[in-house]
Amino acid sequence: MTLKVSNLTGGYSSQPVLHDLNFEIQSGEIVGLIGLNGAGKSTTIKHIIGLMKAMKGEITIDDYKLDTDMNDYRQSFTYIPEMPVLYDALTLKEHIELTGMAYGLSKEIALQNAQPLLEMFRLDNRLDWLPIHFSKGMKQKVMLVCAFLIETSLYVIDEPFLGLDPLAIHDLIETLKVKKEAGSSILMSTHVLATAQQYCDRFIFLQEGRVIAIGTIDDIRAQFDMPDASLDDLYIRLAKGADDELV
Repeated sequence: MTLKVSNLTGGYSSQPVLHDLNFEIQSGEIVGLIGLNGAGKSTTIKHIIGLMKAMKGEITIDDYKLDTDMNDYRQSFTYIPEMPVLYDALTLKEHIELTGMAYGLSKEIALQNAQPLLEMFRLDNRLDWLPIHFSKGMKQKVMLVCAFLIETSLYVIDEPFLGLDPLAIHDLIETLKVKKEAGSSILMSTHVLATAQQYCDRFIFLQEGRVIAIGTIDDIRAQFDMPDASLDDLYIRLAKGADDELV
C-alpha cells in the first residue's frame, strides 16, 4: 500500500470541507478522483501533499506521516498542480536541476532522468528557455518533466490534461502506464472522464466532501445497478444523488 487516508476531516479555518474520508491506493494502481467543482478534490489533494493540516484523521505514504517523518513523507511523492507553477528567472534546465536537488539527485542524474521525457514532450531543444517563452501547454509539459524525472512511490496530479494537445495527452498516458508498471501509484483528479475510464484502475467519487462511491467501474456499476453505464453516466447519476434520474 502506498497511500492511506484514514478518517480525514479537514478544511479551512474551523469549517470542515472534508468529512471522514477513508481510502487507500495500492502500489501499481491508477486511481481517479472524481467530483463536481467544490466536491473537495483539491482540498483532499492539499491535505495529502501537506499544504493543509487535518482537523482529524491521518494520512500516510509508505507508512510515513507528515508530522513525524516530514522529509521521508515529502520525498515519497511528487505533485503536478492544475496550473503550472514555474520560476520566472530559471531556465527549463535550471528547473530540472532544482527539482533533482529537492529529491537528493545530482544535476547530472536529474538531467539524465529528464532526457527521455524532454524528447517525448518535445522540449529537448528548449533547455535554455525561460518560462516567459513557453505557452501554457508547454509550461504544463515542464511540470510533467520535472515530476516524472523523479522515481517515487506516489504521483499526485490535479487536472493533468488542461492545456495539453492530443499528442501530449497520449504521451502523458503512456508515461503513467510506465510508472504504474514500475510499481508507482497515481492519484489523479480529472473531469476528462472518457479518458480516465480507459486507464484508471479504480475511482473515488466525492460529493460535498464525502466519499459516496469507491471501486472499479464495475463495482460502481453494480452498486447502482447500471451494468452498461459509462463513467460519464455514473458521474451524472452520483452527482445528482438520485437513484432513478439517469436517461
